[in-house]
Amino acid sequence: METTQTEQTSPMPAQPQKEHQWLQKLVGEWTYETEALMGPDQPPVKTTGTETVRSLGGLWILAEGQGEMPCTGPATTLMTLGYDPQKQRYVGTWVGSMMTYLWIYDGELDASETVLTLNSDGPVMTGEEKLGKYKDVIEFKSDNHRVLTSHMLRDDGQWQQFMTAHYWRRQ
Repeated sequence: METTQTEQTSPMPAQPQKEHQWLQKLVGEWTYETEALMGPDQPPVKTTGTETVRSLGGLWILAEGQGEMPCTGPATTLMTLGYDPQKQRYVGTWVGSMMTYLWIYDGELDASETVLTLNSDGPVMTGEEKLGKYKDVIEFKSDNHRVLTSHMLRDDGQWQQFMTAHYWRRQ
């Protein structure tokens, strides 16, 4: 049976492009501190943890986090990130040991190539059975310091930042 190549398939092995190389900046051992807003009249909750980021063939990164999560205690998280040349978009997933939802990322790098914005839909935090719009923003402050901010789209159409995490590369 003869196979034909379509736009949906790419030749193998795929060769890393500059967008894939940008993701390799994440590879390494990191420690983090988070500050999360749990409610309008509550003080921010601070937590800490570690993250190990490894490369998968130079095309993907796998980031496994271990640490405390606000209100849930110890948790493990796993983020995958890659770049889809056909879509010309960064793509990925996020899962955590504290929930059953699979977050799907779709994002883009800013012109300065220091800020990656990842959009996703996920369960709203009000406990209602509906999905809301979210974005996670990864910003490199230096090679050894990056900041992740998480935002949700409020009903009034404004983005509200609800979590900030500072990551420092372990030396």
